Parts: sequence; structure tokens; C-alpha cells
Amino acid sequence: MAKIELKKIDTRAPKEVDKKETKEKLEKILVELDALQNLLYAESKHSILIVIQGMDASGKDGAIRNVFGKLNPQGVVVQSFKEPTKEELAHDFLWRVHLHAPAKGMIQIFNRSQYEDILITRIHKWCDNKTAAKRMKAINDFEKLLEEHNDTKILKFYLHVSPEEQHDRLEERINDRTKQWKYNENDFKEAKFWDDYMKMYEDCFENCNDVPWTIVPSDQNWYKEFIIAAAVKATLEKLNMRFPGLKK
Repeated sequence: MAKIELKKIDTRAPKEVDKKETKEKLEKILVELDALQNLLYAESKHSILIVIQGMDASGKDGAIRNVFGKLNPQGVVVQSFKEPTKEELAHDFLWRVHLHAPAKGMIQIFNRSQYEDILITRIHKWCDNKTAAKRMKAINDFEKLLEEHNDTKILKFYLHVSPEEQHDRLEERINDRTKQWKYNENDFKEAKFWDDYMKMYEDCFENCNDVPWTIVPSDQNWYKEFIIAAAVKATLEKLNMRFPGLKK
């Protein structure tokens, strides 16, 4: 796999992609996703783990709401990973993550994930490179375990937003009353480490790619949501699922 260089990847949809047509395609995909998720839940032979990573204001919450918000809530679980608690820090770094691995029949979404333990931890020198290398191996083994022993299909999305778009969205959280609840002064401080985060993400893509990453141009929400929804739909279709018959 060629090394991913984020600065060479556009954060916007290709110019030839039509917004209206893409949004219409997205609506059709969401209808199909609803049926596929129902089938996944009924058959209960497979599970789906969706990992969503990205810088602050890259649109993680919006993607989850707009792509998965209309699915049956009995079959979709969202887990956000924030600063570890004292109990979580008393265990290995994957302990809190493994607790939320998806059961068969379920779609589990990680809003941030195990990858935070090799990203922000290195930015702030809470974790050195030697420890990070061990953690990346553990993450690869963890994902392999889910795939091979629980029939879990893993999709990993990095929401690729430009620093200019991020700045505008963070400013919007100050000026738009409907978004002020999202405001966190620390987001502006973290944005100053942009170049460092890009290096950490690129290292992550290079060393944790047994399950490949999808780099999602995310300056335009409509395109971001289309890419994610289409990938999830394609994954579910490949499972060749069937409704179970009458129970005996």
C-alpha cells in the first residue's frame, strides 16, 4: 500500500460530482440501508464496526446522525470515546474499547476510537513512539480478532477536512446559537497542532492498515455522507444475508 499523504488528498468532492444528483443517490442508499440493517439484525450472523476518526469539527456527529439516524435504533449503537476515566486508566488501553465491540446482528459506531491512544497521546507526549508501536500492533490484533472470531466487518473512515474549513466551523460554534453547545475552548488549542496531527494520522494509516482506511473528503457534508453510506451499503450487500426461517 502506498503511503498516504493527506496534503495531497483533496478535502472537497471532485468537480465533476454533481451535488443534487449525489444527494438524490444518498436518499436511495439510506432506504436500502434500512432494509439491509433489518436483515443484518434478523439473521444475526455478522456484525459491523464503523470507526470514525477526524479532527475537531470534521463532522463526525453529523455523519452519524444523517447516515444512521433513520435506522432501527435496536440495531445501531454509538459509542463516543472521550478522556479516559480513572477506572479505564487502571486497565489496558483496549479494555474500554473491547467492552463495546459489536454483538452479532448489530452495527456499532465508534465516534473516535482506540486510535486516540496513538494520536492525541503522542501529540502531548503522554505516550512515546515505542509504546505507540506496541499499541498499533495490539490494535491490529484486536481488529483481526473481531473479524476472525465474531464475523465482524470493520470500516474505518478518516474525515478529511481542511484547516480553513475547520476554523470556519469552530467559529460557527461561537456565533450560531444552535451550535454553541458544541463549543469547547480546547478545540482551538488542539487546532494549533494541525501539522503534528497530520503526521500522527499518516503514521496510523501506514501501520494500522490490515483493515484499510477510507479517506473521506469532508469539507462538504453531502459528499462525506454519501461516501460513508455507499461504503456501508456495499459491505452489507457482500454478506449475502438471508432471513432465517421459522424457529423449530
